Amino acid sequence: MTDSVTRTVKPLRYRQIHLDFHTSEHIPGVGAHFDAVDFVATLKRANVDSITIFAKCHHGWSYYPTEVGHVHPNLARPDLLGGMIRALRDADIESPVYITVQWDERTAREHPEWRVLSATNSFVHELADDASSARQLSPAWHTLCLSHAPLRQRILAQAREVARRYDIPGLFFDIVMANDCVCTACIERMRAQGLDPQSAHDRHLNDEAVLAQFRHETSAALFAEFPHLRVFYNAGHIAKRGPERYQDYTHLELESLPTGGWGYNHLPTSARYAATLGLEYTSHTGKFHAGWGEFGGFKHADALEYECAQMVALGSRCLVGDALHPGGAIDHGTYARIAPAYARIAKLEPFLDGAKQVSEIAILSAEHMNPGMGRNHPSDDGAVQMLMELHRPFDVIDESARFEDYRLVILPDEIPVDAALAQRFETYLAAGGKVLASWHSARAGEHGFALDFGLEVEAESTGFWPSYAVLNEHLDVRIPASPVVFYDDALVLRAQGAEVLGEIRAPYFNRTYEHFCSHLHAPDDIDAQPLGVAAAIHHGTAYVAYPIFRLYRAVGQPIYRYLVDALIERLMPDAAVRTDLPSSGRLALTHQPAHKRHVLHLLYGAPQLRGQAMPMNGGGTRTMEIIEDIPAIGPVVVSVRLPQTPARSYDALSGTPLDWTLTADGAVQVTVPRLRIHAALAFEAE
Repeated sequence: MTDSVTRTVKPLRYRQIHLDFHTSEHIPGVGAHFDAVDFVATLKRANVDSITIFAKCHHGWSYYPTEVGHVHPNLARPDLLGGMIRALRDADIESPVYITVQWDERTAREHPEWRVLSATNSFVHELADDASSARQLSPAWHTLCLSHAPLRQRILAQAREVARRYDIPGLFFDIVMANDCVCTACIERMRAQGLDPQSAHDRHLNDEAVLAQFRHETSAALFAEFPHLRVFYNAGHIAKRGPERYQDYTHLELESLPTGGWGYNHLPTSARYAATLGLEYTSHTGKFHAGWGEFGGFKHADALEYECAQMVALGSRCLVGDALHPGGAIDHGTYARIAPAYARIAKLEPFLDGAKQVSEIAILSAEHMNPGMGRNHPSDDGAVQMLMELHRPFDVIDESARFEDYRLVILPDEIPVDAALAQRFETYLAAGGKVLASWHSARAGEHGFALDFGLEVEAESTGFWPSYAVLNEHLDVRIPASPVVFYDDALVLRAQGAEVLGEIRAPYFNRTYEHFCSHLHAPDDIDAQPLGVAAAIHHGTAYVAYPIFRLYRAVGQPIYRYLVDALIERLMPDAAVRTDLPSSGRLALTHQPAHKRHVLHLLYGAPQLRGQAMPMNGGGTRTMEIIEDIPAIGPVVVSVRLPQTPARSYDALSGTPLDWTLTADGAVQVTVPRLRIHAALAFEAE
């Protein structure tokens, strides 16, 4: 995206809707019940100021008089899209337009030679017992491969047609994703590039190159003709591949439906990374209970209010997904549930303008350093979950970020460090920065590390699963003096100058048919010598022998979190924020330089496990976290370390003044008497 385009694109609005409309040709009377007056009035009552509407859907049908695509055969209104755009414009509601890309069932039937041939024969919505080629007998989306130039040209032609016909602010291109394709065109392309079609790694490289070509061709053509246009390419996840990955985007949209399979910890991971890329971003949740396009499913209004408050706390605009009935009538019950959330956001907007995240810790992304791991890397997820529960402001970064902007950088579990990256870390440490690493991170050679942790690797494995850590008695009052079980392997480390903060102890034996003890595993062998160092600290660095971050994500043992917290406290005392908010609460600190104002967002809305067997594609099931009837808590005490003493402090939503005091170490301390869902505390300088 060129600088000239950047200057002409309007800022994203804060209260958005994404309106699904994927409508089969077997349904009659499409759009017959659309009422422009009721449509707009319903959105206005719900405080909506932008809605993404549909030009072309996954079934391959268009909803306007197209000369490039195919009009839905049962469309009751010749220009449903145009009627929506005109009504929305008159109401000052923005209307970006949706175009599907790789899921287009009509084109897949018309041009089977353009279909993805999946190396794993995997399709969304496949039937578990369907053994047919390319899941032909499944009600699945049969994905198209963007290696085919005529397909790319057709998509661009339809995008141009929509942008020329209607005055729109942007285009949302959906389903632009890697598919592990081995179609004839992809195999030929891989061979020409010296890639091996039988290698999953090489197929992934090819997929990414094909997608990059499509994005670059499409954006270059559209920006040349429509310099004001916003463009986004959706793959269901913002991959942590560095800012250059997003050079053809004008903004980011973070798809993250907590109850749709993403979970409530996904958005913070994604948003904390998006915040570092220099682009505006909006976050997608949905009104749905289960997932995208669920008719008759409704999320509780409290959940929507919490989710939207969390979005803006993370520096994001808000978007709630909805699905329009094929008849075209907007659902009033849906927007009655959205209205309270967007009323809150409307009041908060002055406190969101130009706000930047204040973060003192960075997590160097394991997904970035180990690409191809799917939606999120478990070590990233575990590190993010820990820091959220510890209420420590952080970003998720890639190698392009400035380490100097953070007091501490975390290398979760398996971060490779080459010579160039090691030199950057050495410079960072020499300037007073701190590093916390675990397990295989920063390994170099058979016995060493790329950084000086004051440790030596004696062996890659303890040989025991599980094993035990005996942690120093005075490390943290929350950690017991007794041995703590760790359900993973660990490096065998010896101290070479490091201060040892805990040691690994073996069980009597691993559980086998030959010898086992009790129900789960043998206890620690109290007479054996320690196997090695469990945790240590040395010259501004700390190391944990276990893959503690992925382990925390898997097991959820709070003691693992307490250990990491104790190490952070040793490396980085005088935290930016301290609070007695429960661990299930969330916080974010932002700064509005133009307003000389800091805003601290406090959130409380603990998800509960309610669904035990939600059906999934392919016949499996998953659990379902939901938020409902959030209770009020309080009082909540919080202290914030600010650059200067504030002139005033107040509740951003109500304007109610907040009394504050200075703690002995110079932090500003306030007490929030009652917190329900969300509070935004404003601290203004002179």
